[in-house]
Amino acid sequence: MTTQAFTPLKGHCTCKAITYEVLAPFLCTHCCHCTWCQRESGSAFALNSIIESSNFRITSDTKPVLTATPSPSGAGQTIARCPKCYIVLYSDYDGDGTWTTYVKAGTLDDEGKKRVKPDVQIYTSTKMDWVDLSGEKERGVPVLEEYYRRDKVWRKDALERMEVLERKIGEAKEAERGPGKEKEGS
Repeated sequence: MTTQAFTPLKGHCTCKAITYEVLAPFLCTHCCHCTWCQRESGSAFALNSIIESSNFRITSDTKPVLTATPSPSGAGQTIARCPKCYIVLYSDYDGDGTWTTYVKAGTLDDEGKKRVKPDVQIYTSTKMDWVDLSGEKERGVPVLEEYYRRDKVWRKDALERMEVLERKIGEAKEAERGPGKEKEGS
């Protein structure tokens, strides 16, 4: 996804009770072939586009229902569903959704779907046998059996934005601890 002259992306659930906007280019779009994503999506893979939560906003009066579910890491994830049609719009694998949002790319409107493609194919060691990723390799997309290091996959501008976000996260954690308290393990 290019960063020049970005026009916000729009999306919605099936019944359109929930609508949203993405205000900046996605940091990265994963096409995940892990067995958890296969099971949760009911499909061969999940297509998750990562954005800073500050660059994602619900534009409808209807708000999603948040559901905590298990994850392979053991940390769990929060899934946001429409309360009417129950479509999953986004999730958060890192906590409470304060910092990052993983938008389900299939919920983007038609124009948005044309603009978003996977930046990386992950956990391909468990992909369905009939999924052919040769076209992705030809397009120059990393096809990886497991996860990856950001600096090997993400665009430079996305890495810079994540660095800013990580500083904000660190500052927020420091403020939560309060003045004069040491970090855990110090």
